[in-house]
Amino acid sequence: MPEHDVTNLLSAWKEGDESALEQLMPLIVDDLRRQAEAYLRWERPGHTLQATALVNEVYMRLVDQKEIEWKDRSHFFAVAAKTMRWILVDYARAHRAGKRGGWAEKVQLDEARDVVEGGPLDLVALDDALKTLSDLDPRQGQIVELRFFGGLTIDETAEVLGVAQATVSRDWRNAKAWLQHELELS
Repeated sequence: MPEHDVTNLLSAWKEGDESALEQLMPLIVDDLRRQAEAYLRWERPGHTLQATALVNEVYMRLVDQKEIEWKDRSHFFAVAAKTMRWILVDYARAHRAGKRGGWAEKVQLDEARDVVEGGPLDLVALDDALKTLSDLDPRQGQIVELRFFGGLTIDETAEVLGVAQATVSRDWRNAKAWLQHELELS
């Protein structure tokens, strides 16, 4: 799909053209589902949130976002990745609370399974560590968010951030090492 089509539709939607949203959804729903599936495949067995439900929740949260100045397709998917992160962390926190302080949601980082040697990762602890990382190095935080929560590749992440693929690869390695250290401490 040409990026300018999505960008034009996002702009028209922002201006109040509801038909633009109807035209936009078929162009982006497959990519949103791919992002959701990439994340959810690392969830614990028996996880009750499905990719379609996650995409629907992202849609419901984004459809009323009239104050966002959509720049282009990449910007939309960056915001969608951040929204997925919030939804998934809220879901993990609610599940933890529902278990009366019991266990935490366990996941493994996509390409960063080695963040915690072969073991599962507490999604809430990851979110806390990611907030700290984002304060220290906003771009590394964005890269983790886009790669892990958004399911984007190195190439797609570089496009979204407007940086070189080598920069994304380097920052991704550094972020994984930093997160591994932080998560081992928690």
